[in-house]
Amino acid sequence: MTAKPCPICKKPRVEEFTPFCSSRCRDRDLARWFNDDYAVPGDPVNPEDIAKED
Repeated sequence: MTAKPCPICKKPRVEEFTPFCSSRCRDRDLARWFNDDYAVPGDPVNPEDIAKED
């Protein structure tokens, strides 16, 4: 079985930063989450509707 490459730059993974190759790629991935580059599929939700449920 071959190891999967880093999902950001495709270099070999490093155990310390798995699934990434470095802290730089790990941080780039986190920035993508913060900037809404990734999203979980589903219907859009109105934040006011969520507040009413609480």
